Amino acid sequence: MTDTDDQVRLIRDSAAAIATPGDLSRVRGLRFTAPGYDPAVVARMGAMGWLSMRVPEAAGGAGMGMAELAALAEALGRGLVPEPLVPIAAIAMPLLAEGGRAAEFAAGNRIALPALVERANRFDPSDIATVAEGNRLTGHKRFVVGGMGADAFVVNARSAEKISVWLVEAGAAGLTRRADETVDGGAFASLDLDKVEATPLIEDARIPLARAMDEAAIATSAELLGVADRAMAVTLDYLRTREQFGRKIGSFQALQHRAADLAIQLALARASIGAAVAALDGGAQGSRRAAAASQANARASHAALLVTRTAIQLHGGIGYTEEADIGLYLKRAMVLAASFGSAQLHRRRYASSAPAEDLS
Repeated sequence: MTDTDDQVRLIRDSAAAIATPGDLSRVRGLRFTAPGYDPAVVARMGAMGWLSMRVPEAAGGAGMGMAELAALAEALGRGLVPEPLVPIAAIAMPLLAEGGRAAEFAAGNRIALPALVERANRFDPSDIATVAEGNRLTGHKRFVVGGMGADAFVVNARSAEKISVWLVEAGAAGLTRRADETVDGGAFASLDLDKVEATPLIEDARIPLARAMDEAAIATSAELLGVADRAMAVTLDYLRTREQFGRKIGSFQALQHRAADLAIQLALARASIGAAVAALDGGAQGSRRAAAASQANARASHAALLVTRTAIQLHGGIGYTEEADIGLYLKRAMVLAASFGSAQLHRRRYASSAPAEDLS
């Protein structure tokens, strides 16, 4: 067993302190409340070293690989944990580390979240209109995951001929934010910046931004896998116990076939995520990293939405009720699948990024 295997096992064990798939009462209690998650839990994540797991040791982080982050994201997905671990750990903290500001956010007592996207279904952090004039930013940011609970934002902007990254305090003059509720009971934040004073982090950030977004796409794929895998487990348990016409409905061949098809989709998604994780931990850069990330995200998004929608159907009428937990998995999958670009976007991106031999 390698050191990475040991770390993955330990991380999965530690995730049990927060992710409790068998008890979703905390998740239900946070739905449609502001900010949609518990900042105290983010601080617990910081205390366990999760927030800075992708920050290099030289910058004060844990220096862990994508394997560890993906394992943690999958465990949190199984428990429908609403705290925005992936945006913080995969994007905000690595960018803050490059700007020398990670230490003040590592404990999770202050929450910094990335605000990088301006239009729906966009993934390229260079595709922006926000501008930096001196140290003041003007523009708009949308779909900021968990942004209503943030103390600060990591913002990208155009600065001369470069794409730069800045740190913006949530209470800065000229910054306004509003909540856009999501179907799972959380909220995105929309930001309007009017000559907002900001602190520079990275002057030329195209490469760090692209790397961070690819890592977030892979980690989100793992989270989607966790959501779908747990929904599948809940559904199989239901099929084994629910009786109709004097028989367990899991004994009906038609339902067995549908369950088998879902299991195949989960296996394909797990394989794609594993390949993407191995590619990044093996040093993949540029178009190869982009192709790996998009393949994993497209596959996981498709599988998670198919599994969770079918799971509700297999539950019958009760699956459509608010009281049934299975519906929470579909709603979470819907939000996650759109968080870093749709499956369709990532298929197009994969087609334009993958080497010719991978497309045969």
